[in-house]
Amino acid sequence: MSDAVTTAHRAGPGAFADVLRLPGVGAVTAIGMAARIPATAVGVTLTLHTVTALGHGYGAAGLVAAAVPTGMAIGSPLLGSVVDRYGLRPVLALTMTAGALFWSVAPLLGYAGLLGAAFVAGVLTLPVFSLIRQVIAATVPSAQRRPAFALDSMTVEISYMTGPAVGSLLTVWLGSATTMRVVGAGFVLAGLALWRLDPPVRADRPGDAAATPAGPRPPLKSWLTRPLVGALLTVTAAVVAIMGTEFAFIAALTSEGQAWAIALVNAVWCLASLVGGFLYGAARRAVPLPLLLAALGLATLPAALAWTWWSLLFLLVPAGLVTAATLAAGSAAIGDLAPDRVRGLVTGLQGSATTLGIALATPLSGFLVDAASPAAAIVVCGSVAVLGAVAAAALLRTGR
Repeated sequence: MSDAVTTAHRAGPGAFADVLRLPGVGAVTAIGMAARIPATAVGVTLTLHTVTALGHGYGAAGLVAAAVPTGMAIGSPLLGSVVDRYGLRPVLALTMTAGALFWSVAPLLGYAGLLGAAFVAGVLTLPVFSLIRQVIAATVPSAQRRPAFALDSMTVEISYMTGPAVGSLLTVWLGSATTMRVVGAGFVLAGLALWRLDPPVRADRPGDAAATPAGPRPPLKSWLTRPLVGALLTVTAAVVAIMGTEFAFIAALTSEGQAWAIALVNAVWCLASLVGGFLYGAARRAVPLPLLLAALGLATLPAALAWTWWSLLFLLVPAGLVTAATLAAGSAAIGDLAPDRVRGLVTGLQGSATTLGIALATPLSGFLVDAASPAAAIVVCGSVAVLGAVAAAALLRTGR
């Protein structure tokens, strides 16, 4: 018994090793990283198809690319509720069928048809980000969730470094129609792998504070507490800071004729995030979630002072160091606050909170870039995270 306790509280690289030794965690982590690659390739693939194959501008392409995550914001909590009620496999069957149909037919559609179908497909897309977090919360004991979610955030960074690059390269080499079908095949293969693994989506561990006996779903007011709202708020505010900054520096580098440096700056930013996620998961003590969010916002602000690509690269490193850590802390807090019987719904709401952050960040940053400058966009988006941290701290301190 003492060995188990010691193992559960190990720090450093051993914390990650202990998590991966838990039954099924290594497999679901690998499947989750692979499944997120086609998910992160969706935006660039649909954008390039709309521009190159359908002949529309980037504004029209942006609407199509936004249709899928908008649908996912609606579908994620709905599909999470289905998982809570009926288990994982019915959702896998539904999303695999819908995904195979959409990605097979999408290259044949005109613009209006593609726009509408992309939204419907988003509603019925496998919520892989939320689902993997739900499985982690259900299978990993509370004492080990911090390194588990840190590891999950690190794999998300790897997926975001890989997916868009794969989508754009395949579009150049094979054409957008073939690439769209490859993306669809990736979703189907991910669904089949999860079907084969069939990981648990409820805890059912005696003594786990998040586990609840089987029975009817608890009433809304019993689980949608102020701390949970605060944790969801941190996710939205963090995504606004991250995605708004990304949009701003892409605009800045493009306007300065340094678009070639976008991939390099983004890669270094993601590598810093990986390092920060590792340090957060390996630390002996957890850092409070509002403090991490405030650090993310404040560390973002110096990037507004960048005057060339290499200065931007270095000024983004501090923000990168707390990016994955903040997102992991948010996932851990939500996982601890979610009752077992509505875990799928709550992790679906986390997916919606993420999508809301993206939906707010892009137009906010774009408006500020046009009206003022990329530097102004970075300052405002970073400040959103700081203000979100203040509000979240107040909500997380309350009991209900």
